[in-house]
Amino acid sequence: MGEASADAVTLDLLREARETVRSSPLGVINTPMIPWCQTTLPLHINCSVSIKLENMQRTGSFKIRGVANQFARRPLGGHFVTVSAGNYGKSFAYASKHYGSKGKVVMPNTAPVSRSILIQSFGVEVERVPNSSLMTVVNRCVREDNMTLLHSYDDLDLIAGHASLGMEVLEVVREPDVVVVCCGGGGLLAGVAAAIKLSGCEKTRIYGVEPEGACTMHKSFIEKKPVGMDTKSIASGLAPPYAGRLPYELCQRYVEAIVLVSDEEIKAAVTVLYGSGLVVEPSGSAAFAAIVNNKIPELEGKSVVCILSGGNVGKDELANYPEVTDVCSSTLCD
Repeated sequence: MGEASADAVTLDLLREARETVRSSPLGVINTPMIPWCQTTLPLHINCSVSIKLENMQRTGSFKIRGVANQFARRPLGGHFVTVSAGNYGKSFAYASKHYGSKGKVVMPNTAPVSRSILIQSFGVEVERVPNSSLMTVVNRCVREDNMTLLHSYDDLDLIAGHASLGMEVLEVVREPDVVVVCCGGGGLLAGVAAAIKLSGCEKTRIYGVEPEGACTMHKSFIEKKPVGMDTKSIASGLAPPYAGRLPYELCQRYVEAIVLVSDEEIKAAVTVLYGSGLVVEPSGSAAFAAIVNNKIPELEGKSVVCILSGGNVGKDELANYPEVTDVCSSTLCD
């Protein structure tokens, strides 16, 4: 599956994956989409924004969509290994427990410890290593322990599963002018963009959003090939060491541009969302940060969709946000 090309991603494939995800025993949710104007969130642009609440998804993020499609197409009782900073690992562990598979998550040692503990609670092994050693450990597991790699973003089945999110968006907003999606390795962005464009929304502009310190897809667009970098960001879920090959091909084909937000802008976005009653992790807040900081061009008068991609943020992480504490002690939380 890892060597599939962008041409393999057809509307029929995505529709089939949508049905697989919808009927998955993992209980994937058709998450709510709410108009921005029905929240207390600030908006200083005259446009109509709808917010897709993937922070309310099973296991707390969009990742369960791709995982549901991956596991449905793998043999039962397999022995799988993956790399994840948290969200994919949580969904992978949840699915492993349901299907009775053995699993191991190789995690960067910069990821919050709370996420390791959560993944282990599903009976999946976690090995924390430096970013530079992630694939070395995975390759050792494949070679010496006969494990099968399930890739957390560069995988056809995964991307097709994530595309279900794009199809749900079109059920609410038939032909959006602009869709804004976070981007790490590019699996979600590629799936959503393919779903929207292949469904006939040729005029829709789709933007990916990356942290400034982890802009592998942005650099890949410049260099016209998937590249890696030494990533560092508060949004650990958007900071894999390289952009995926298949996501890159699909993003090149269907995505308008990749825009960048700073860690400070992401932190502010988490705080503002929290103050409006939405618990969204740093990685999940990137698209929102891009919109409120005017990083997306020509939104005036447009219909816009903003994906809040996940809400897995622990108390240990929120403790690093003094502004959140301020919000909690204000009348907003009375």
